[in-house]
Amino acid sequence: MENISKVLELGNNKEKIRILETLDNIDDPKILEKIISKLDDDDVEVRGEAFSSLLLNKNKISNFLINNLNAASKNIRGFVLLVLANRNEVSAIPEIIKLVKDERSMVRSCALGALGHLKAQEAKEVFLEALLDSNIEVKKSALQGIIDLKIIISDEKINEIFKEKDHEIKKMISLIKK
Repeated sequence: MENISKVLELGNNKEKIRILETLDNIDDPKILEKIISKLDDDDVEVRGEAFSSLLLNKNKISNFLINNLNAASKNIRGFVLLVLANRNEVSAIPEIIKLVKDERSMVRSCALGALGHLKAQEAKEVFLEALLDSNIEVKKSALQGIIDLKIIISDEKINEIFKEKDHEIKKMISLIKK
């Protein structure tokens, strides 16, 4: 176990990836913490392998993941949200909702994406509120959730919210109006 920690801490990217590929059945909190820290690695492949390792883990690690939603790193917060969503951890919905107000737009967008993926009907108001976000990507994530959950919005509200001339948003709005 100590060797695993050492490689994840000091190894080169190939060594980190090779170790991470073997850690999809781990439940040791220290190793899980190291894997989660790699969600903020400089190398995109290392981050991806850490993500896969957590996603494929068959152990009950949802509480451990939820605790990391408070991480200082926006990458860790964002990727943990996506891991929870892809693991279908519906018990995490109340904690995920809190991150819709995160200071970082990437995290807010991931939180909305996670809620949409988890079909969080209880987050209807959260999606509607997020349409007023200052960041266009957050608005798109909120719109996607509204589409996925078939939330009804009045035409007036849509016209009031969307002053942007964004092609993608117009396309998404047309899906709502169907």
